[in-house]
Amino acid sequence: MALNEDRLFPAEPATRAVARRLYAGVKDLPIVSPHGHTDPRWFAENELFPDPAQLLIVPDHYIFRMLASQGVPLEDLGVPRRDGGEVETDGRRIWRRFAENFHLFRGTPSRLWLEHTLETLFGIDERISAANADSLYDRIAAHLAHDDFRPRALFERFNIEAIATTESPLDDLKWHAMIRESGWTGKVVTAYRPDAVVDPEFEGFADNLVRFAELTGCDTGTFAGYLEAHRVRRAFFKSFGATSSDHGHPTATTANLSPVEAETLYRRVVKGEASAADAELFRGQMLTEMAKMSLDDGLVLQIHPGSVRNHSPALFQRFGRDKGADIPSRTDYVRALKPLLDAVGFEPGLTVVVFTLDETTYARELAPLAGVYPCLRLGPPWWFFDSPEGMKRFRESATETAGFYNTVGFNDDTRAFPSIPARHDVARRVDCAYLAELVTSHRLDEDEAHEVAHDLAYRLAKEAYRL
Repeated sequence: MALNEDRLFPAEPATRAVARRLYAGVKDLPIVSPHGHTDPRWFAENELFPDPAQLLIVPDHYIFRMLASQGVPLEDLGVPRRDGGEVETDGRRIWRRFAENFHLFRGTPSRLWLEHTLETLFGIDERISAANADSLYDRIAAHLAHDDFRPRALFERFNIEAIATTESPLDDLKWHAMIRESGWTGKVVTAYRPDAVVDPEFEGFADNLVRFAELTGCDTGTFAGYLEAHRVRRAFFKSFGATSSDHGHPTATTANLSPVEAETLYRRVVKGEASAADAELFRGQMLTEMAKMSLDDGLVLQIHPGSVRNHSPALFQRFGRDKGADIPSRTDYVRALKPLLDAVGFEPGLTVVVFTLDETTYARELAPLAGVYPCLRLGPPWWFFDSPEGMKRFRESATETAGFYNTVGFNDDTRAFPSIPARHDVARRVDCAYLAELVTSHRLDEDEAHEVAHDLAYRLAKEAYRL
């Protein structure tokens, strides 16, 4: 299974040679990870990871959703149930179940990430199978027993310059406080994810508003008080290094209501009388409100729309959010973003990073919009499309109109900490391959390609997210 040094590079010799040279200049650059879902508790407590399954399988919905699609119960993979019901806790059994089904990952980015992780971190160059499952488990477990495999040591080994986690506005950020008090110098910051108190259809929304008021001392019974509560919490998050807010709305809808209209809508929301249309309008209004707040506090606004969250009610009831059942849907940006862009699209200092799960919008909508409005930047492919082909399609579709510098490089979107270097390596290889094609087709000089490769791998994310 030994990793091929030319993986993901063009087969044509001259182009491959250029890609090799470009990659050599960026492969060892520090990792900037401005949006992710790693657990800050890992870095706060710095405990040894319990076993290979808890490190590589249980937290990674890319892995367990594939197995579940082939009939493997999530309980058998150790995924916790919401009701505290019984699930497999024996890491070796979970690993065996994964190993006997490893063939399911053929052709997927998950396999690329896994093989990169196993070889570079654990020295394993065998293909996973049922036959070697136990021996590989033992080898990984032996490594995990050593101090140089604790979270902070791995953070430093991975050459991570900065990483952002994602927390609810109701989070007390105690793990970030513990990191700060420890004196460790690794840069782990938070990001403000207010969906729980912005989306009227979020489970427990009414109770969340009560807690929001308690945390901030603001009167969330009025729209003005509610907005002030967000300002208070955003400032709190900034005190723990936050440079961005993040919004996982069903669509990219924005709105810019008058104060009277916004107050009237908010009253219906607070009373629990909001219709589905009201909920959509309120979410849209809050994106514009958050953009306006960003003018004051400088937080980068990230919009992650177009995902039908928790598509399976049964899966959600048993296991909760973020279990691989968020499905892409068609997304409109031209009309949906117009109210926000009319309000603040040309404001200096504002950065709005727009992501998509609808690849058809790259050339038709997103690239032209980013080519007009100074505040807009295009986020890289994420979730289903942070893959070699997905990244290539993004570059091919968006670059001719938006260029490279209306994008923000690469963001990994992972819950499995060890896969971060693998994901960045894949992105760097794909970008170098794309740039090599531009060089050998005489659309870009090689010295320029080296500059762009560096920007895509490092500078654009660091500057866009103010890290």
